[in-house]
Amino acid sequence: MTKPPKPKPLLQDADKPVRSRPRKPRDPAQPNLPLDPMPDRIEPCLALLKARPPKGGDWVYEIKWDGYRLSVHVEPTGIRILTRGGHDWTDRFPAIKQAALWLPVGTAILDGEAVVLDEQGRSDFGLLQQSLGGRGGKKSSSDAIFMAFDLLYFDGHDLRKSELDMRRHLLEDLVPAGEQGDIRLSEEIEADGDQLLASACEHGLEGIIAKCRNAPYRSGRLGDWLKIKCVQSDSFFIVGYERSTAARRQIASLLLAARKDDGLVYVGSVGTGFKESDVSELRDMMDKIIRKTPPLRYTGDRKNVVWLQPTLIAEIDYRAWTDDGKLRHASYKGLREVQDNAAVYKVQ
Repeated sequence: MTKPPKPKPLLQDADKPVRSRPRKPRDPAQPNLPLDPMPDRIEPCLALLKARPPKGGDWVYEIKWDGYRLSVHVEPTGIRILTRGGHDWTDRFPAIKQAALWLPVGTAILDGEAVVLDEQGRSDFGLLQQSLGGRGGKKSSSDAIFMAFDLLYFDGHDLRKSELDMRRHLLEDLVPAGEQGDIRLSEEIEADGDQLLASACEHGLEGIIAKCRNAPYRSGRLGDWLKIKCVQSDSFFIVGYERSTAARRQIASLLLAARKDDGLVYVGSVGTGFKESDVSELRDMMDKIIRKTPPLRYTGDRKNVVWLQPTLIAEIDYRAWTDDGKLRHASYKGLREVQDNAAVYKVQ
């Protein structure tokens, strides 16, 4: 009978800590391994819109969240929460800030999305805006949670040159899957892209994100990340509104514009999706930016139009484009914050 191996002396006494011993004293002249400086801000990697999910084993999938893109900086001096445009919104997300303080890490930069979930667990952009007091509001949201989907800096090491699989491995150690706190993991889903998209649409989600598992983190919209939507959703300027004849201060429709070359082009109107609180908020803001003439070439036939300075940006759901370049089946979702740095749709 083979004897069991004799335990090492250090492991025999549970009260004795296990310590390794250097082979020789460290040379004081030997430099320490350098640490990467912590970036003050990182331009986000943006998803490129595609009609269908990509094929092949190089791609992994996540749910597309409908909220505000944020980066959470865990720094030696405290927590900073930055918007996509680089604005400091730390005080507007106190619950996320507190959760970041509890993360078991010295320094880190997490990339993700602030969302408010509805009763079915779906992210709802309108609920997020309400929790922040509407566009231009100054309220803090305790309802918003942070869905973390990437880790860009970790305890002195810049991870942007590392592959997505490596970054995700470290992120999942930091924010374990299944935890229900104010910082949660946006989990990767092993599935066929077409089947996952169909399931996401069936459950009323906005769509899915596909990410190249071997790619480093590159700022900008370069195709390493792709977004595939159930319903098209983009940002447009509000350039006017049509007064309602039914009631005072009501809005029959908003007139929308996209960018084209160095100017704007009319892309139609939206007359659905408004809540009563939306109408009141919109009128208060639009009354301050009225102008006498259209800010673009207008060939429509709407009556009772009030023209506006093109400063308000609306997020609009729509199904398709008409042959003459207008939105089909448009529905209003809410106003975008200037600090969110939303990209207004550009007509090619």
